[in-house]
Parts: sequence; C-alpha cells; structure tokens
Amino acid sequence: MSWRRVILLCAVILATVLAATAFKPYVISGYGRLTGVPRDIDEIRARVRPQLQREMQIAGLTLGAPSFIRIFKEENQLEVWLDAGAEYQRFKTYEICNYSGDLGPKLKEGDGQSPEGFYRVSAAAMNPNSSYHLSFNLGFPNAYDQAQGRTGSFLMVHGDCLSIGCYAMTDAGIEEIYLIVEAAQQAGQTEVPVHAFPFHMTANRLAREAANPWLRYWRTLQEGYALFEIHKRPPQVTVVGSEYVFRPN
Repeated sequence: MSWRRVILLCAVILATVLAATAFKPYVISGYGRLTGVPRDIDEIRARVRPQLQREMQIAGLTLGAPSFIRIFKEENQLEVWLDAGAEYQRFKTYEICNYSGDLGPKLKEGDGQSPEGFYRVSAAAMNPNSSYHLSFNLGFPNAYDQAQGRTGSFLMVHGDCLSIGCYAMTDAGIEEIYLIVEAAQQAGQTEVPVHAFPFHMTANRLAREAANPWLRYWRTLQEGYALFEIHKRPPQVTVVGSEYVFRPN
C-alpha cells in the first residue's frame, strides 16, 4: 500500500471517529477511561429494587434502614449490615472483584494501595454517573489519614471489576450496594460508615503478623472491629490528636 493511500485511510478513520463523538461531553480520565458517560440510574432502581426488597423482607430487614459496610481485603469480602432494631444484622456478603496493592494502609497518592481505616459515605459522595458503573467515594484521606500525612484522592467502591486503589465490585454487586446506601441516606442516615480492614481482625489472625511493620496500626483497627463484634452496632469513631478513639454506640 502506498503512503498516499495510508494517509487517505487514516484521514477517513479519523473523520469517522470525530463524527461519532461529536457533541458528546466525554473526557478521558487519568485512568484512561471515558468519564461523564451517563448511567440510567432510574432503570437500575426499577430493575434491582423489587428483588432487593423481597430478599430483605425474607430476612426481616427493610430497605432504607441505617446501613453499615465492612471490607476485608484478604478475604475479598464486602459485608452489608442493616439496623434490625436491637442490633445490626448482616444482609449479604459480596465478593470484592478486585482491589489493588497489598495488605496495609494507603500512604500516598499514586502508591496503588486500597485504603484501610474508618470512613463515612455521605450523599455527596454518591456518583450514579460513574464510568465504573456506579460508585461512592470513601472519603480518603479522613482526619486520621491527614494527621499521618497520608495523601490520595478519589478512592471509591465501584463496579466494573477494575481497581487502581479502589475496591471494585461486579456490576450486579455494586448495583445492590449502591441502592442500599442510597436508600439509607434518603431515609435520613446522614453518613453510612464503611470500615476497611486488611482481614478479619481476630486475635489468632493478628498473632500471625507479629513481625509485620503494620501490626501496631492493625491493633488500633482491631479496637473498632471488636466493638462491633461485641455490640453488633457500628462504634462511634473520632480522631483525637493523631489517633483513632472508639466508643460503643
């Protein structure tokens, strides 16, 4: 093929691409993906909510009840708990499709680590138009992270099974999780707590990490983990100085 024909072919392809994308307000994100792609959140609600409500009714739970999420890296699990009255009851455990980095907290922008710690998701953190099939922002860095000098941004729970520092779920999984968090917020829960752990924080599991440089930090996380295990209600989590402080709720 002559160089003139190659140039002509490239021009035709370029013109076709430009015509196909004309007047579409999509931009390329830092992850090399299209952003601003609209999701039909109303279609997702209409399709997913009825079955979700039926499953909750069978379990004695209510869509819109105060909710709580726990994440466990090592086990690739995301648990959703709902307030059932005297205590919270686990509704479902979802498989985490993908997370990035190793066990241990996120320290700085670009390190590829998924965060560990205690976070809260407000209505402002919800993104129905995410390129990753629905997402919500964990709010990293929180007050503790900032006190430790940790940096990073846009750390999410989202769909699409692709992670660059986030917790990626299947699309079917994030649809349910997103609607549960959204319903709780709409019913009056200002912030849905999300507690992210390296693993289930049992004494036996921690004992295996005696030489790990993150052991002290993980023992701090265990305090919050243990309070929920005892009371089955998310503990109050504050930051005093540069340390987490926990109280039963």
